[in-house]
Order: sequence, then C-alpha cells, then structure tokens
Amino acid sequence: MGRILFHALVAAMLVFLLAPVILVIPMSFSADRVLMWPPSGFSLKWYAQIANERGLIEAARNSLVLAVIVTAATLAISLPAALAIDRWRFAGRDAILALLTAPLLLPTIVLALALLIIFVGQGLLGTWVGLMLAHMLVTLPYGIRVLSTSLSTLPASVEEAAASLGAPPASVFRRITLPLMVPGLVATCAIVFLVSFDEVVISLFLVGPQLTTLPVALFRYVESRTDPLVAAVSTLLVVFSLAIVLVLDRAVGLRRAVGK
Repeated sequence: MGRILFHALVAAMLVFLLAPVILVIPMSFSADRVLMWPPSGFSLKWYAQIANERGLIEAARNSLVLAVIVTAATLAISLPAALAIDRWRFAGRDAILALLTAPLLLPTIVLALALLIIFVGQGLLGTWVGLMLAHMLVTLPYGIRVLSTSLSTLPASVEEAAASLGAPPASVFRRITLPLMVPGLVATCAIVFLVSFDEVVISLFLVGPQLTTLPVALFRYVESRTDPLVAAVSTLLVVFSLAIVLVLDRAVGLRRAVGK
C-alpha cells in the first residue's frame, strides 16, 4: 500500500511540474490571434511566422554561438580544476571547491546585479566578452561538479598500473584518464550548453541594443504581444532540449554520464 501511495505521489508531482509544458504545446498550434485556453482551432501558422521574426532568429543565433563558446571555455577551465581538486590533496582544497561552486547558492538576480555594477565600469555591457564571462560564472560550478563526480568514479587502479609501468603523468591522462572520462565530458558539455542557452536573468541585465539572446528576446516579446508565436518558439526549445538529453542518453547513458 505504501509503495502504491509513493508512486502515486511521484506521478502527481510529475504532472504538476510538467503541466505548464503540456499546456504550451497545444497552444502553439492555436489558430487564435491571442493566447487562450482552450484554442478555438488548430493551425501551423505561428510556426511559419517564426521565419518572419528576424529579431528572434538573430537572437537565437546569438544564443547558439554564445552557448558553444561558453561550453568550450567552461570545459577548458573546469577539467583541470576538477583534476586538481579530485586528485591532489592540499590545504584549502575544500574551501576552493566551495568558492568555485558558490554561485549555485546565490540567487541569480543577485549575481546579475553584481555583474551589472562591475561591467558598467569595465565597458562590458552588451558585449560578447561580458556575456561570456557572466554565463561562465554560472556554468563553471556545473562543469566542476559533474567532472569531479566523474573522476571520483574512475578506477584508480588502472591509472596506478599505467604509472607503475613507466607511463609519464601526461600519457596516463591522455591514454587512460581522458578516455574513461568521456561520459562525464559529454554530460558536462550538454548541461553547460543548456544552462547557457536558457539563461535569462543575468542576460537581461547585461545585453544591449545590438546584442541580445533568445530568452531575453522572448521576454521582451511577451511584454508587448500576446499571440501564440511565443508558445511555438517555446515548444521548439522544449524539443531542442529534449533532443540533447536523448542524444546524451543514447550516446553514453544518463546514469553513466553523471557518474552513477
């Protein structure tokens, strides 16, 4: 009886969490001129209308390029950081890990306001460099956490065996550690990419008239218009995020990717 009640509670929570998404998808096919539920008819016209919204398309391109750059930069920094934290034992190790992951504990709006104050004096508002640094402040903790977990699950005996046979540390890392970390690396890239691509609060404070991202463009769009086009774009984003998760699952497996 208790097991049935537990599964029923989990199912109810899933329905509650997914209800907004479930409602958005049929509304994206609405034939109405404004968002309303239930739709009076169904049409694909709002998906076709996306092609005419040059501002949204340009913002989507910016978000895609920015997410790719942030993913590469985050991986380049978080990989050696995770190696140092997991493999070396030194004074202040836990304090450094806590400092690197501290942005996850702070409200995003607090980070955004602090970055705004700093970037105003440095001329970084509305620039690629400013947005990249701001997004990396949020993505680095995810990268370090996932890679540290991945490293902690690797069999240390394999690396020790290679070292005992005369392999230098660089060769051990390149030929043993790195191949074993592939699932963790793939998971890190997927998570960091999605976090950067979907970031809205920090971007809202830092974008400019010449440079904006898709989440910010959608936020501004709904301030003045209430048509179902925003539901169509949101549905495409849901499908895009789901596709990345499915590719990750098919490629390396979700449980293996997160080091379980």
